[in-house]
Amino acid sequence: MRVLGIDPGLRNMGWGVIDVAGSRLSHVANGICHSAGEVLADRLLSLHAQLTEIIRRFQPEAAAVEQTFVNKDAVATLKLGQARGIALLVPAQAGLLVGEYAPNAVKKTVVGVGHAAKAQIDHMVRLHLPGVEIAGADAADALAIAICHAHHLQSAGRLAAAVQRAQA
Repeated sequence: MRVLGIDPGLRNMGWGVIDVAGSRLSHVANGICHSAGEVLADRLLSLHAQLTEIIRRFQPEAAAVEQTFVNKDAVATLKLGQARGIALLVPAQAGLLVGEYAPNAVKKTVVGVGHAAKAQIDHMVRLHLPGVEIAGADAADALAIAICHAHHLQSAGRLAAAVQRAQA
């Protein structure tokens, strides 16, 4: 299964694609979509176009987006929410089910602790995906989101199989 992870941001939207075969994870691609323009609508349109091209190019079968945390700057939170809307919309337009994970859940899954630093996330992503060249911190976060989603999909698959066996 191919999984796309998205770290929403209005200026920089990180993305990462991994392949999942059983418990084996392998890196496919990663990068950062940089929004263009000063007008909010133009920036959102730019992110939409770039993310649409990534999905067209890499053909993921599942996607996951990090949930927004609310900070003290309400205007910044609202703008981030609009970028997150693009991150949810584009995969949905492609017919993908989109998982959503809190930042602490991603960190707990990938690093083992819910309040890990950016450097710890980067380090653990490199351990999960040996030889990966990461485009930046936003791309590392996106790969971590994809890894988190892969683990949750595997757990859900094992649970569904166990329930099916129990009903037989």
